[in-house]
Amino acid sequence: MKKSGFKAWLYLLPAFIFLAVFMVYPLVDVLVYSLQENYHSASQTYTGVGLANFSYVLRDGTFLQALKNTALMVAITVPISTGLSLLIAYGLSSINKVKKLFQTIYFLPYVTNTLAVGLVFMILFNKTDANAGLVNMIIKLFGGNAVDFIKGPYWAKMFVFCFYTIWIVMPFKILILTSALASVNPNFYKAAKVDGASDAKIFWKITMPMISPTLFYLIITGFIGAFKAYSDSVALFGVDLNAEGMNTLVGYVYDMLYGARGGYPSYASAAALILFAIVFTITCVNLIISRKKVVY
Repeated sequence: MKKSGFKAWLYLLPAFIFLAVFMVYPLVDVLVYSLQENYHSASQTYTGVGLANFSYVLRDGTFLQALKNTALMVAITVPISTGLSLLIAYGLSSINKVKKLFQTIYFLPYVTNTLAVGLVFMILFNKTDANAGLVNMIIKLFGGNAVDFIKGPYWAKMFVFCFYTIWIVMPFKILILTSALASVNPNFYKAAKVDGASDAKIFWKITMPMISPTLFYLIITGFIGAFKAYSDSVALFGVDLNAEGMNTLVGYVYDMLYGARGGYPSYASAAALILFAIVFTITCVNLIISRKKVVY
């Protein structure tokens, strides 16, 4: 018994080493950097230990703008993408002959390079002197005025950002929800039909409870993924996101490390921990809600 226990710990040792090197150590390092005040990256010296870095970050206008952008994007894209994915997956579940074909079509954006999709969106929405873009052509066709969605007003850029994010994340959600719907026992539906239940009642009383664990998983991962967004914004608005007013929290951390304002790992670490606290809080709230809403 002891020998088998020793072998088990020996098999787990590579995983423990991997977690310690690539997860535990970086987290501890970030925490240490975040508490070092006036840290100088060249000389690797600091003047004290405290919460001054957090105070600076929370008062930094660039950080607050990035927080606003990220919060808006999360609040808009997560519910819309999840709802649309559920609607499409539910529609696909009723199709038999060309179901796999439609699944493949819907999944294509997920396996396409993010920057390539961003370039397509720029061509569709960008307004230049030579070309107004396909979207603006459609707007003009209905009597509207052309809008520069890439370099124009904030609301226009946020619209494209959210639209792009929803387009990118929906294929994965559709695939997962289609599998979840297919796993529901058909006998439940037959029994409900015998009892004279309507389609709407069957959906809310049978389908939704049965797929609620999957739906909850997608909501949690959707929140986490949306808060980590950075490449999406770069694909649409270029690398100078601060100038465009479209930076994200992850982009702010990157800028503090390697961008134009780079060389401040203490500020970047403080911002990263604030982001962690936000994601952790939202995840805990969702876990509490899931105890009452999710059927396991």
